[in-house]
Amino acid sequence: MADTILKLVPAETAAKPRMSPLVAALRRRKRLFLMVVLPIAVLAVGGLLYVTGGRYVSTDDAYVHAAKLMVSTDVSGLVSSVDVHESQAVKAGDILFRIDPKQFQIALDNAKAYLAQTALTIRAMKQDYARMQNDVAAEQAQVALDQTTFDRDTALLRSATVSQSSYDQARYTLDADKAKLQALQDQARVQLARLGGNADIPVEQHPQYLQAQAQVNEAQRQLDHTIVRAPFDGVVTQVDALQPGTYLVSQTAALTNTGAIGLVGTNDIWVDANMKETDLSQVRPGDHVDIYVDTYPGHVWSGTVQSIAPAAGSEFSILPAQNSSGNWVKVVQRIPVRVHVDPSSGSLPLRAGMSVTVEIDTGHRRGLSSLI
Repeated sequence: MADTILKLVPAETAAKPRMSPLVAALRRRKRLFLMVVLPIAVLAVGGLLYVTGGRYVSTDDAYVHAAKLMVSTDVSGLVSSVDVHESQAVKAGDILFRIDPKQFQIALDNAKAYLAQTALTIRAMKQDYARMQNDVAAEQAQVALDQTTFDRDTALLRSATVSQSSYDQARYTLDADKAKLQALQDQARVQLARLGGNADIPVEQHPQYLQAQAQVNEAQRQLDHTIVRAPFDGVVTQVDALQPGTYLVSQTAALTNTGAIGLVGTNDIWVDANMKETDLSQVRPGDHVDIYVDTYPGHVWSGTVQSIAPAAGSEFSILPAQNSSGNWVKVVQRIPVRVHVDPSSGSLPLRAGMSVTVEIDTGHRRGLSSLI
C-alpha cells in the first residue's frame, strides 16, 4: 500500500528540496513590503504632494500672438512703387508703398485756388456792404430833403402860393425816395447776413472760407495718404501680391491681398493660453509665467498674466452648445488667459502662431486645510 501511495506523487515534487527558513523569511518580508509598506508609502508621498502642491498650473493649448494688420490706404489709385520686400523688418513711419499722386495734387491745387477765390469774394462782400451803407446814407439825406420840400409845399398850398401839381410832384418824389431807401436798406441787411451778421468779420472766420479750407485740408489728406507708412514696428509679408501698376480700390483694399501689405508687429508679443476653468481658482493678473516654445526646446521665456477673459471661448462660438434638453455631458470649459511676454527674457525670435506651453506660478499651496 505504501508503494502505491509513493507512485501517485509526481517525480518533480518528490525530488523538490525543502525551502530553508531564511529564504522563507525573506519572502514573507518581501510580501509584507509589497502589500503593506509600499502602498502606505505611496499614499503618504501622494498626500504630501497634494497638500504641498497646487502652486503651478499649466497648459499646452497656448499660442504666440502679435499685432497683425493688412496695411492699406483710403484713397483709390494706381500703385506707383513698392518700397519693401518680403519679410523685411520696418520701423513705424517707414514707407511701404506709394500711390500715383498726380490726381490728388491736381485736386489740392484746385482746392487752394477755390480757397483764394473765396477769400476775394468775402473781401468784395465786405466792401460792397460798405458801399451799400454809403448809398443808404445818401438816400436818407435825399429823403430828408424831399420831406422838407413836401412840408413846405403843403404849407404853401393852403395859401395857394404853389400849384397843386407842384405839391403832387413833391409828394410823389418823397414816396419814391422812401421806397428806394427801403430797398437799399434791405439789400444792406441781406449783405450783412451773408457776412454772418458782422461787417468786420475776419475773412478766415467766414463760413464760406472755412468750407473752402476744409476742402483744402481734405485734398491735402488724400495726397498725404498716397504714401502708405508702417503704423508700428514689425515685419512685412504678402508683399509680392502688390505690384506697381495695380489699381487699388480703397473700399476693398484691406479685404484683398492685391490692395494691401501685411504687417506683423515685433514689439508687442503675447500668448493666449486656453486654461481649464478648474485651474483658474488661484490665478490672478500679475502672476509669473514660464513659457516653453515648441520650436526652441530648452529655452524658457518669462511673462506675467495680463488678463483673464470674462467668458469661456465657447461663448463666442457661432453656434453655442444648447443644453436645455437635459441630455448633455458636462465638459470642462476653456477660458483664455492673456500672458504678456517679457521681450528681454529670450533672444530667439518669436513668431505669431507658434505653439507654446505655459506654466503659471500662482504662489498658492493647498495646505492641510484643503483635506478637512
